[in-house]
Amino acid sequence: GQALQLVVTLDPDAAAGRDLAGLAAAAVGGGATMLQLRAKQAGAREAAGLALRILAAAGSVPLLVNDRLDVALAVGAAGCHLGQSDLPIDAARKLAPPGFLLGGSAVTEEEARRAADEGADYLGIGPIAATPSKADAAPPVGWDGFARIHSTVPRLPAVGIGGIDAALAAGARAAGAAGIAVIAA
Repeated sequence: GQALQLVVTLDPDAAAGRDLAGLAAAAVGGGATMLQLRAKQAGAREAAGLALRILAAAGSVPLLVNDRLDVALAVGAAGCHLGQSDLPIDAARKLAPPGFLLGGSAVTEEEARRAADEGADYLGIGPIAATPSKADAAPPVGWDGFARIHSTVPRLPAVGIGGIDAALAAGARAAGAAGIAVIAA
């Protein structure tokens, strides 16, 4: 659970031209416990290149790759975060080496249960607040919604994601979150 305390998501679309390896190094320096690459527009070759540059800058901080199990496995990432439209977690598990982290996303209790049933190691639950970095994001659930969704699968550590700034981060512990994930912050 320690690695899930502060997940910093690196996204070329949100980076506004800044170098992701530089942002990764800054995030690690600032206390990030896990990095996540989200490159929705990138092909596999480009995503793998970005992941390798981030890994080189990350030191001992683990990297997760969003959506792309092939890229995560190919570059030796610590894991892969799979959303509702990605490969099912149980299918991904068949290809993953021991100790490889597989995370799932949940906006509803049903999605949380499905991710848990499929064998997710952790959940990303949100959005906690309105988020500018995901155009198709669901309506915010807040920390109350987070707690309600997480209560359906309390054995799984869960990270709050979506629109979290410093003020909102303060509510994470009380809601039972293992940590928070930030992009814009």
